[in-house]
Amino acid sequence: MISSANNKGAGTSRRKLRSEKAALQFSVSRVEYSLKKGRYCRRLGATAPVYLAAVLENLVAEVLEMAANVTEKHKRIVIKPRHIMLAVRNDVEVNKLFHGVTISASGVVPKTRKELDRRKRRSTSQAD
Repeated sequence: MISSANNKGAGTSRRKLRSEKAALQFSVSRVEYSLKKGRYCRRLGATAPVYLAAVLENLVAEVLEMAANVTEKHKRIVIKPRHIMLAVRNDVEVNKLFHGVTISASGVVPKTRKELDRRKRRSTSQAD
């Protein structure tokens, strides 16, 4: 007979996390903890934190992709808060979502005033 001491650990396997089951990078347990701690509802379904973690992960991936494009456009390598802010403010839907959000150390969106554009147009048209 084979003793159980020789097969130690052969039948045991590590428990699979909910984040791994859903193939997510965001922690489902952490999202669930935040939902429970915030007391947003009396009862919480089993799949609610999984769905919310997936939505948050998708949103973060989209914002980071846009920020990476802005970073590349400015010929930089590192994504900075300024690049994230420019990416968010240039996309209509994401800008609606981030309407009241202030991103620290990001500055403001560059805008040229219409009055200044008119003066430039007049001066160039008068030169012709």
